[in-house]
Amino acid sequence: MRILTCSAVAACIALTAPQIAQAQDLGSNFKRDKNVSVRQRPRPDYEATGQKAGGFTVYPRVTVDLEHNDNIYAVATGKTDDNIWRVKPELAVRSDWSRHALGFFAGGNIIRYADNSSENTEEYTLSANGRLDVERGSSISGSAQFQRLTEPRTAITAGTPAGATPKPVEYDLVTSSLVAVKEFNRLRLTGRLDDKDFDYKDQGSPLFNQNTRDRNEIYYGGKAEYAVSPDTAIYATATGNKKDYDLSSLTDRSSDGYVVGLGANFDVSELMRGDIQVGYMKQSYDLATYKDISGFSAAGRLEWFPTQLTTLGLNGSRSIEESTAAGSQGYIANNLGASIDHELMRNVLLSATYSHGKDNYKGVDRDDKRDNFSATATYLLNRRVGLFLTYNYLKQDSSGAAKGASFKDNKLIASVALQF
Repeated sequence: MRILTCSAVAACIALTAPQIAQAQDLGSNFKRDKNVSVRQRPRPDYEATGQKAGGFTVYPRVTVDLEHNDNIYAVATGKTDDNIWRVKPELAVRSDWSRHALGFFAGGNIIRYADNSSENTEEYTLSANGRLDVERGSSISGSAQFQRLTEPRTAITAGTPAGATPKPVEYDLVTSSLVAVKEFNRLRLTGRLDDKDFDYKDQGSPLFNQNTRDRNEIYYGGKAEYAVSPDTAIYATATGNKKDYDLSSLTDRSSDGYVVGLGANFDVSELMRGDIQVGYMKQSYDLATYKDISGFSAAGRLEWFPTQLTTLGLNGSRSIEESTAAGSQGYIANNLGASIDHELMRNVLLSATYSHGKDNYKGVDRDDKRDNFSATATYLLNRRVGLFLTYNYLKQDSSGAAKGASFKDNKLIASVALQF
């Protein structure tokens, strides 16, 4: 299913990569499709048909954005505004097989500033994924992806102790994953292995060195779910990680950690579904000067369906994240968010999201607060053309002796997406 219904903030068409559909789960105790959100609802008149190629379907598309940003360098004073063009060609390929699945994706993002050409950059993604259906309720899935990305000036990790970098920070991200699922009636077991490799590009000056951020991250773990009813399951999960930085130095943040949790997922009525988890997390660092970070962890999302035309969402998380602040080994990120999607007409959607984040840095005196609001109007002309208009507001307040940047940023983005 290909529908022009994603947020214009990303200025893309829904399903930006060829996601592999879940294995056949008819009669499963773990299906959570009793309710259908506004964005999940099928819209046959606005779905791309794609181009058939043997046992595959090819979905070409392109999105063009025009953004006005009133603070492109994310600073408190002396703001610089600019108009930014983005062109995003994409090609997704999916198998049409009754069993097993295979998909490929290639996409680019050409970013051009009208008056500040030093900010110009290009991004691209290449990926492949597949699923092997061993038997009913059992599958093995894998994926591999290479990305050339640019860190936004507004990113919490942007900047260095010497200040903002002369040009946007580019980096390569290589990710791969392997997931195995086995279902035994009321019990489902899942094992997962993920690998991430970060390679940041040099800024040409020791003052703005990015090489200390190069690292490899490995995550491994499992999850056991028990269905207490066809629409509710409780589970236990455990995930370990190992993060190795390439350069050994006084700022080496190499570490080992884990997260364990208990949770439940449910779709218990015609009004609500969700997944809520609480647990404990700990990260231990190789350097003795960096103290361990630990505490309770949390992750959750709820969807409420007051009517078939409106979906309300709540989400939250508490996690340990990597830091780029001098003297800090990491920080605890606390996030809360809410969203609403409303189907004004079959082809006209209105959406809004709000999130509040608070980051507590360890090892230094610094706390960051971030408020982000976004509103999008989507107009689907037909199965080939979609129009989007998005407003985005971001405010960051950083405090403490080692505080980072504080700023406000407003964006207005108009987009057109074409799919075939």
